[in-house]
Amino acid sequence: MTSSEMDAGSGERPVLLVLADSLSYYGPKGGLPSDHPDIWPNIVARQLGWDVELVARIGWTSRDVWWALTQDPRVWSAVPRAGAVVFAVGGMDSLPSPLPTALREQLRYVRPPALRRVVRSGYQWLQPRLAPLGWPVALPPRLSVEYLESSRAALEYMRPELPVIGTLPSVHRSEAYGKVHAGRPDAVAAITTWSEEKNVPLVDLAEAVRANVFSDRGNPDGIHWGWDGHTEVAAAMLTAIRAAAVVPDSAEGAVPADPVSSGAE
Repeated sequence: MTSSEMDAGSGERPVLLVLADSLSYYGPKGGLPSDHPDIWPNIVARQLGWDVELVARIGWTSRDVWWALTQDPRVWSAVPRAGAVVFAVGGMDSLPSPLPTALREQLRYVRPPALRRVVRSGYQWLQPRLAPLGWPVALPPRLSVEYLESSRAALEYMRPELPVIGTLPSVHRSEAYGKVHAGRPDAVAAITTWSEEKNVPLVDLAEAVRANVFSDRGNPDGIHWGWDGHTEVAAAMLTAIRAAAVVPDSAEGAVPADPVSSGAE
């Protein structure tokens, strides 16, 4: 069943289900609500005439995609209506994490608050100084691919015809990670091999956002993108989705993309 057939048959618009990290909803000045018109998932959905279900959080890896797919009821309700699913993760997986990832994830649970602030400050001081080691990464490529494949296979079991789109990691120039991204080549190789074996279309986030990240128009943190980055990712994602989901070039009810529709700078 194509997305157009699903739309006509059910009376509901297809859903673009995006499982992602913070790159999907951060702009040049910080995090934004999921309905902000200028983040790439909403640009894509406007062009397709679809709805969006964005399930994302800062620091998410491929492992978190699997957890969201198996534990989040928002995802369960979106899958039956989905016109396509995007795994927009991988950047965090490939970042240097010389301190255990579990330590970072557990900092919020440290008590009392005064101790938590001390521990967090220590982590934030050590992370950029150890990052130049480049190793280990937050999630090894082998595990990233295992989680991606588990997620893809689960979706295929439920909806064999449902298109799944993957992504290659973005790039960064973040001082918090010592401007080091030595884990990216191995991640790209592993994800590319998986995509070829499972026929999963890929969008190269780095190719789409490199110019923006290394300009003065991105987020000052050196990781997140400015509006140009979101516009370029949306364009690349539209191409991949239209090819995989057999979506007409001019979807009924689609609204032209406007990178400054909300007056964003």
